[in-house]
Amino acid sequence: MVQAKKIALYVVVVFVLYTIITSPARAADLVQIGFEGISSAAHGVGEFMTQLIS
Repeated sequence: MVQAKKIALYVVVVFVLYTIITSPARAADLVQIGFEGISSAAHGVGEFMTQLIS
C-alpha cells in the first residue's frame, strides 16, 4: 500500500511539472483558481463563525 502511494505521488508530481513546463500560463490560471477557492471557503467559514457568535 505504501508503494502505491509513492507511485501515485510521483505520477502527480511529474504531471504537475509537465503542465507547468508545457503551459505556464494555464498552470498559473489553475493555481489562481485554486487559491480563490480556498480564500472564498475561508471567508465562508469566517462568516459562519461570526454568525454563531452574534
